Amino acid sequence: MSDIEEIIRVAAKGDGITQSGRHLAFAAPGDRVLADNSLEHGPHHAEPPCRHFGTCGGCQLQHCDEESLAGFVSNRVTHAAEGQGLEPRLVTPPAMSPPHSRRRASLRAINGGGRPLIGFNAAGSHKVVDLAECHILAPELFALLAPLRRYFASLKGKYSIDIELTRVDQGVDCALKGFMPDGLDQTEDLLDFCRENGLARLTLDDGYGAEGFWEPEPVTVTLGGIPVAYPAGAFLQATDHGETALVGAALEWLGECGQVADLFAGLGTFAIPLAKGRKLVAAEADRAAMLALRTAANSARLPLEVMHRDLFRNPLRAEELASFDGVLLDPPRAGARTQIEQIATCNVERVVYVSCNPSSWSRDSKLLTEAGYELVELRPVGQFRWSTHVELASLFLKR
Repeated sequence: MSDIEEIIRVAAKGDGITQSGRHLAFAAPGDRVLADNSLEHGPHHAEPPCRHFGTCGGCQLQHCDEESLAGFVSNRVTHAAEGQGLEPRLVTPPAMSPPHSRRRASLRAINGGGRPLIGFNAAGSHKVVDLAECHILAPELFALLAPLRRYFASLKGKYSIDIELTRVDQGVDCALKGFMPDGLDQTEDLLDFCRENGLARLTLDDGYGAEGFWEPEPVTVTLGGIPVAYPAGAFLQATDHGETALVGAALEWLGECGQVADLFAGLGTFAIPLAKGRKLVAAEADRAAMLALRTAANSARLPLEVMHRDLFRNPLRAEELASFDGVLLDPPRAGARTQIEQIATCNVERVVYVSCNPSSWSRDSKLLTEAGYELVELRPVGQFRWSTHVELASLFLKR
């Protein structure tokens, strides 16, 4: 009996797994595990494009070729469905965002041996990997790292600064947490930094909440062709490509509906494009996002009612949903069990469930199928390229 085994798939956390259940890091489907536990690379093993891969925690799957990467995204979604006994009528090939397309990212800066280090945390560690290159960040975001290093080089003592970067309509929105300029000279240097690098906005948080420091004109993001005010730290899909795939699914599946409820609506990623040509009600708990959506909808004269509502504590009830022929929900990672319980007891014809967590989605979806809904279509989305983080859009029809 041979001790050699083949990697059959990539598990949820990124390890390759054999038929017998052995897990090996950085193994791709088709790789062979030899008797001494070393790997013999197979046809789906790719050369990682980034020098930091294996150390940086930003990517887990750069060793997989395009086919196996897409297979991982699809399998994460279908395995979650199968685990709850869900049988989609159709599973489409995954929509995969390209390299250098991430338009928002969370990084960290520390004083490492007397010089600033800026990057993602190392895998399984609080150490910072100083990024000399990055193949996931949009070029505009990566281009800001060198100027940030130069500015932080003037700081004295130890520091740990969280950095949030987002590409917006006006350029790059930057938020720094754990930092506030000390004195007039440092403040003027920071203003010069904002001007020289054309920042759209800079917000600072030294532990007492975010404060605006620089914003030459109001910052917006364009959703469905309409500019929407972008509150600092608001949620935005990670890539334009991923947003297009998810919104496209919603428009296709709800296109014939006359009245739609968008739950966990955020800034209106789905609500704004869906509101064109139909009546739409959008519910959102975050007050800043809700006000931004309401203002944009009113300015564009969209038939869109915006509701400030915590759907975890106060979900839309079945009787409130009775007038809708379509419901869309895009909840946080924890899912939306209390809201799904209400949807399951009403007779709304179409439910579109968008999720960033296949596990919570599958548990919620089982409630829908038990209530007489059929999972008609499932679309995996891989907008966090080379990451184990997977998203999806799904369509349920009332039988």
